[in-house]
Amino acid sequence: MKVVMIGPFGLQPKGTMSARALPMAKALVARGHGVTLLIPPWDHPADAGREWEEDGVRIVNLPLPLHLPLFFHLALALRLARLALALHPDVVHCFKPKAYSGLAHFILWWLRRLGVAHVRLVVDEDDWEQAWNDLAPYSHAQQRVFVWQERWGLTHADAVVVASRELMRLVEGVGVPPGRIFYVPNGIRPLPGDDDHHPQAVRMLWELDDALVILLYTRFFEFTLERVVEVLRRVVAQEPRAKLLIVGEGLFSEEADLDDLLTHARLAEHAVFTSWVEFERLPDYFAAADVAIFPYDDTLVNRTKCSAKLVDLLTAGLPVVANAVGQNAEYIADGESGLLVPPADEAAFADAVLRLLADADLRSRLGAAAARRMRECFDWQHLAAEVEKAY
Repeated sequence: MKVVMIGPFGLQPKGTMSARALPMAKALVARGHGVTLLIPPWDHPADAGREWEEDGVRIVNLPLPLHLPLFFHLALALRLARLALALHPDVVHCFKPKAYSGLAHFILWWLRRLGVAHVRLVVDEDDWEQAWNDLAPYSHAQQRVFVWQERWGLTHADAVVVASRELMRLVEGVGVPPGRIFYVPNGIRPLPGDDDHHPQAVRMLWELDDALVILLYTRFFEFTLERVVEVLRRVVAQEPRAKLLIVGEGLFSEEADLDDLLTHARLAEHAVFTSWVEFERLPDYFAAADVAIFPYDDTLVNRTKCSAKLVDLLTAGLPVVANAVGQNAEYIADGESGLLVPPADEAAFADAVLRLLADADLRSRLGAAAARRMRECFDWQHLAAEVEKAY
């Protein structure tokens, strides 16, 4: 089967195409299919016009048109649709029913209706896009367009692939028949340098010495900052050696706000901000940590998303404490491959962290079970079989 995957943005810095589409594509190639990724790298223009092959997947970054109002958007969407059809695919798989992939889907649907194109159209939903209208600085006009795009895209697809259980419910709620909805959560992706970690180099770089390291690997929008401060305050009160290693950057510089809150709470000496870390170096940071935390507020965005970051942490064999929200409870078997606590219960969260910090054997057991569970239940070779059903 010939498959063309269309993205809404580049392979970096966002994660949908690199953490979801590309591993899915590689698994499909391993199962005998031909897959091409069409990327509109407007958010990473350095890749514009570049093509390469990775594990049998052809990756094509389209050249970017002139940045003229409206022309840029329409020209890029038309290029995506035209190149997709030029490849004569059996299936076009559009990642996200919004932005450029949503526009390309719209064009392809109308061409098919007019009898010009003959291709199966699949839409991939890994977020409830309308929920992002409350988080991202979109104009009112953009918000209305995105709401329309999402609903139209989902209801005009031959099949919808969803990344979470909550998305299944919401997609069915807009009128998509259950038989057209396929649950495919994010699977594991190989972490670089699996056999060659350098945790001591990380500890020396950030002067962690003999600290008990709690890793927070995040984009910050998943939780209120005050919650993290309160959890750290409770942990440090009972374990003064604890230090919070914060890896990541916020969408709106939330790391600076968190730094201010920690300073005000007199916890600054117990926190280290690394900013963003390249994917190739993440295993060193994971190996340097004793425990990872994954706080989630009980919001619509969090209930519907499927975090590749949590997948990475569990795959690396880290013992994780997370709030029991959305897909977190799908990935973590509480007490077996990690610890789940109720949302908005900082006391329970801190107690779970302290329990792990005090028990190295428990950390080892949960971490090993987490890595094993991810390999057994969330390998892309297994998940790709469900994608084939959608095709």
